[in-house]
Amino acid sequence: MNWFKKSRYLVPIAICFIGILAIAYYYFVGSFSKLSSTEYVYIDDNDNLDSVCAKLEPIASYHGLIAFKMMSRHGGYSDNIRSGRYAITPDQSTIRVFRNLKNGHQEPVRLTIPESRTMDRLAGYLSKKLMMDSVAVAILLSDSSFCAQQGYDTATIACLFIPNTYEVYWNISIENLMKRMKKENENFWNTQRTIKADALNLSKEEVCTIASIIDEETANNAEKPMIAGMYLNRLKAGMPLQADPTIKFALKDFALKRIYHNMLQFDSPYNTYKNTGLPPGPIKIASVAGIDAVLNRTAHDYLYMCAKEDFSGTHNFAKTYQEHLKNAAKYSKALNERGIK
Repeated sequence: MNWFKKSRYLVPIAICFIGILAIAYYYFVGSFSKLSSTEYVYIDDNDNLDSVCAKLEPIASYHGLIAFKMMSRHGGYSDNIRSGRYAITPDQSTIRVFRNLKNGHQEPVRLTIPESRTMDRLAGYLSKKLMMDSVAVAILLSDSSFCAQQGYDTATIACLFIPNTYEVYWNISIENLMKRMKKENENFWNTQRTIKADALNLSKEEVCTIASIIDEETANNAEKPMIAGMYLNRLKAGMPLQADPTIKFALKDFALKRIYHNMLQFDSPYNTYKNTGLPPGPIKIASVAGIDAVLNRTAHDYLYMCAKEDFSGTHNFAKTYQEHLKNAAKYSKALNERGIK
């Protein structure tokens, strides 16, 4: 009889307890996201709990956001918010999302270093892909002391960057990014590439400088070793490179489609019409294809080249100046016919 009396109270208590567990499971262990795809949340250094929750709101289910706020206030998250890029998958529980954000378990980004023409442009690109301020990055990349710490100067710092895709954390500092780029640069300049550069009596920076000019001359990778051979012939002969892309770089006018004679008088160390030898540094971040084109240049006797009149992006090569003038005349005529100025 006593057992039946007790059961009258135990059953409701058990039901309540199960109900509480079900609610707790629903709020804390159930799926946090209301979406069917993986989403990413970017937490900045200046975020607080309210702003973090505002970023989570478009992703979170109603019960998930309530549970997250509860855990954040009682779990110490509001006092130790970690920046980063965090992945939220459809199957993640609210507890898992909370732990990832609290412990800084972020998802890396795939950063592709572009073949930027200037360090200002690179800084702008990095600020769009990472938690970096473009102005601050640009200032550092133009600072001689900072560049010296990386083993370069302000003219050659572009040589540090090898255009490739890397996995890094979104909140990586510019200092740590430089360390990573230096490591990747060392891996790229393996024994084989270094031996080839030494055989040409060129430093790595000089290889990158020539490669950057070649990259601007053509997008045709198959022709790049030919152009490399021509520029190396000119250097060996003590002739000026007379590379039109260096004029565009000197003028900082990359939209120029035609170089006129008065532009060749512009006073700049990058003007390869007025100065012999190589310019102080690359005119862009050199491509891997451009670097390898220099290291594996085609051996020939050509000293001149001119864009083909069919606008195919390739060039006519010549051994003599007289032959070059004929090629130049054909190209100039084609430009005039198309009204390109």
